[in-house]
Amino acid sequence: MKKIYRFIFLFFLLGCGTHQLKQTDAKNIPNGPAGVKGSVITKEEVITTEEIGQNAVESKTAMSFVRFSDSDKVGEIMGFLAADELNGRDTGSPGIEKAAQFIEEQLRQNGISPYFTTYRDTLDNFEEPAYNIVGILEGTDADLKKEFVMIGAHYDHIGLKSPVDGDAIANGANDNASGTTTVLELMRYFGKARSNKRSLVFAFFSAEEKGLLGSKHLANRLKEKDFGLYSMLNFEMVGVPLKDKDYMAYVSGYEKSNLAEVCNRYANGHLVGFLPTAKEFNLFMRSDNFPFHAEFNVPSQTFSTFDFTNFDHYHMVGDEVSEMDFGHMAVLINSFIPVIEGISNAPQKELKYN
Repeated sequence: MKKIYRFIFLFFLLGCGTHQLKQTDAKNIPNGPAGVKGSVITKEEVITTEEIGQNAVESKTAMSFVRFSDSDKVGEIMGFLAADELNGRDTGSPGIEKAAQFIEEQLRQNGISPYFTTYRDTLDNFEEPAYNIVGILEGTDADLKKEFVMIGAHYDHIGLKSPVDGDAIANGANDNASGTTTVLELMRYFGKARSNKRSLVFAFFSAEEKGLLGSKHLANRLKEKDFGLYSMLNFEMVGVPLKDKDYMAYVSGYEKSNLAEVCNRYANGHLVGFLPTAKEFNLFMRSDNFPFHAEFNVPSQTFSTFDFTNFDHYHMVGDEVSEMDFGHMAVLINSFIPVIEGISNAPQKELKYN
């Protein structure tokens, strides 16, 4: 996230161990979209902690999610984005260029069109060449497709630091290869399902670590085009599960809108909750949701599982893939599929600021 003062780390404790997502044979969703594999878990079924991760959701909390992503696929994407070869994905570096090419290819393979002439949205507020990557999946409804749900994450990190035990690469696995992977997997699902009545925009921001420059640029550019933004759903630092919570993720600016309530209704359970520390440190203003809030004044908020106690490698060389919980991430992705499907298909706008 946008720089949080170092004294915060006095609150950090050692993160918990990893959990693996229990694998089952994939089946076609009954009457579902062609080409999408998985099985729908309904609210009548009980999801065990073994399946969903010990700290994710209590075993008595039944939620709807689609068995689509899995720990192997998550690990494959994370392994590339947070590899040493990308040298921490600093904005304007050869490493982030490799990440940009990877993201572009994922969009292309899944039939997501460029929002602009190409996938690249060149920043006008950064000295070196830097790009957001932006794709669009047009909605299926003639009227609702004019309204846009943006699903975003920043894919840059801070590059190289002073060496610690010979390691100078701040790989940025949790910050924010995890959010980027989540958006890529959601994109892959909807690219196959094409079950969205509203149009979905998948946005990958550069220069977040420089002061939200990528999202500021894109928000300004879209505002000038009279872009019909309905909501902006951002994913930031979701690589490890929350500790001792009865919800799976928190949302920044919880009290500002009804987003958590709507998410939990579509999830048929307590997927999204309130983290007091997020309000204390005003995380609502510290990630890429905020420029869209400022320009469009529509629900624009960030989902995260970084709770100031479960991860102690923020902006450090220890933010490695080995610290991530791929099973937790896969369940988070699968749990948000019915949420985004519900939001994009609701006949009337239901997300509102309080």
